[in-house]
Amino acid sequence: MLPPMPIAEPAWLREFKAFIMRGSVIDLAVGIVIGAAFTTIVTSLVEDLINPLIGLLIGGIDFSNLFVVLTGERRPSLEATREGGAAVLAIGRFINAIIKFLIVAMAIFWLLRILTKLRIREEAVKPPTPSEKLLADILEELRKKP
Repeated sequence: MLPPMPIAEPAWLREFKAFIMRGSVIDLAVGIVIGAAFTTIVTSLVEDLINPLIGLLIGGIDFSNLFVVLTGERRPSLEATREGGAAVLAIGRFINAIIKFLIVAMAIFWLLRILTKLRIREEAVKPPTPSEKLLADILEELRKKP
């Protein structure tokens, strides 16, 4: 019986494995998972806390159920109207999406701002490298010369 013939791994497969195992791709995957969880929290914040407050301020209107019927019969809710085959403009859902975007954008802004400040502090605390010390010594010697 002959030994099994070795199958060579394609070059693109080796490159793909190297690409996947790079730190930046793994960091991106972790970021996507955390972003999805954060989006769930923001969705709950907007739909369960912000929208009822806005609805209360504008006269008790269910803000997430605010829609305009273009064609067809209007029913008690957006879902029921759509199920009836009507064409609608879901204004409340669009405004919800804008509010969610603004909250996520603000959170990312503050996170990046904090990370930038931490990075600046780290750079300020770093001791000089040996080559920087040597250059400082040379500069000091040059200043001493008349």
